[in-house]
Amino acid sequence: MMIQKLQPITEVSGQLGLSPQDIIQYGPYKAKIPLDVIYQRQRRAKLVLMTSINPTPAGEGKTTMSVGLSQALTKIGVKAVAVLREPSMGPTFGMKGGATGGGASRVEPSTEINLHFTGDFHAITAAHNLLAAIIDNELFHGSRLQINPKHVLWKRVLDVNDRALRHVVIGLGGASQGVTRETGFDITAASEVMAVLTLAHDLPDLKRRLGRMVVAARGNEMVSVSDIGAQEVLTAILNEAMLPNLVQTKEHTPVIMHGGPFANIAHGCNSIVATEAGLRMSDVVITEAGFGADLGAEKFLDIKAPEARLTPDLAVVVVTLRALRYHGGQSLKDISQPDLNALRAGMSNLNKHLDNLKRFGLPVVVAINKFPTDTKEETDWLLREMARQGIGAAPADVFAQGGQGGEMLGHLVMQELRDGKSQYTPLYHALEPLEEKIDKIATQIYGADGVDYAPAALKTLRRLHKWGEDNLQVCIAKTQYSLSDNPKLLGRPEGFRLTIRDIDIARGAGYIVPLAGDMIRMPGLPKEPTSFRVRVDDEGNIFGIE
Repeated sequence: MMIQKLQPITEVSGQLGLSPQDIIQYGPYKAKIPLDVIYQRQRRAKLVLMTSINPTPAGEGKTTMSVGLSQALTKIGVKAVAVLREPSMGPTFGMKGGATGGGASRVEPSTEINLHFTGDFHAITAAHNLLAAIIDNELFHGSRLQINPKHVLWKRVLDVNDRALRHVVIGLGGASQGVTRETGFDITAASEVMAVLTLAHDLPDLKRRLGRMVVAARGNEMVSVSDIGAQEVLTAILNEAMLPNLVQTKEHTPVIMHGGPFANIAHGCNSIVATEAGLRMSDVVITEAGFGADLGAEKFLDIKAPEARLTPDLAVVVVTLRALRYHGGQSLKDISQPDLNALRAGMSNLNKHLDNLKRFGLPVVVAINKFPTDTKEETDWLLREMARQGIGAAPADVFAQGGQGGEMLGHLVMQELRDGKSQYTPLYHALEPLEEKIDKIATQIYGADGVDYAPAALKTLRRLHKWGEDNLQVCIAKTQYSLSDNPKLLGRPEGFRLTIRDIDIARGAGYIVPLAGDMIRMPGLPKEPTSFRVRVDDEGNIFGIE
């Protein structure tokens, strides 16, 4: 694997005030940060949330912009760190490719990170599937907890896109093979174990949350991991995975990467402990929440921030001219072609996201992620439009130029951090009924006229009410391509209702997952997956993972 021009991780850690003895090295360029090293410091940094409008299928470059902004701030003398999620091998070998940024604003060693990294995803997969095996073993030997096989809620997971595993039958081949029942697989990024790990404050909290996870329903009661007695062994598997990872950008600025829940089917944020590390070891933290502000940012502001007692200081909304044209009616094959009319029409999507972030009380800056096909006329029009609305905006070419290409954005961000004042308030209160929370997200954030529930979803809501779980937060699984639950409704849709077809329970994470529209938790591969681009030479150097 070719590694060039990277600093030893001991030098990178020094930028965060960490000595070589403070970190656990995973080779020369990767390390983990122990929790006691994190918590012996005090929070001091400003917190910047990176989000975007609803993306095109290729994405709009939030990770690249997060990395580029951290490099830009470093260039202008600010002690900054990017705190990001780890990549999943599902999209890495599927449609989107890797998730370490791109061009001159990439996290390194990118190929290792996009593959196995420090093994966190493997640990989460193993812990999740061990629990599934324990449950099926309980059924095979005659359930002491009187679990009905038809009422088991716990599936298995795998860190690949594999549509054939969405619905499966296990235990075939006779009584010696186990209890025959229907189940399925989710992708590891959607595992509740992933969510628990990213929302836990420390190891005791991780163990407590693992014990709270619901694995089956038994009449009007729930069966939890602590009822089965598996929380200790799951914690043992996750012991090292609980520690956040330290790596570097192409310009050697530190990056803390940890956890990788998707934002369309999970809560889309890196771990609380990684964010704590950034807040205690730098002056400005740039953290990215997945997909558009209707998904990752909403979940950051309604789930992660209240849980971690965070007060974000600023939101940066990434926008590309091609995405605005796409939301304005331009076809995917033509979105690189200038079209000022489509650009104007697509502003409705950007404006809705800006309105939503203001609803949370956050100051907002717009980052225009520059592409070679952008025209000066369209860029100038967008800058004038943002100025007319009183919103700071700056173009940034961090893909081609790295930190230097983001210096204008960096100065704008620092000005807003000095002059702006966050009045952050979550959208809903934890004690509101679940239906009210869902309705607020649907109507106020997505712009829906209301919510319709399928029978399966209503059944789960009734079960949650009986269990006294109204205090759970809400993490809606929804398409990333539209504000609605229909990926074809672009721009700022109106006159639609959100359909909730089912609800998953993630009690250990502290939320429920209403499944909106056709959203599924195990993606499939496209006709020509990116896995076909991967090559390995005779020396073991890997190419094509980007």
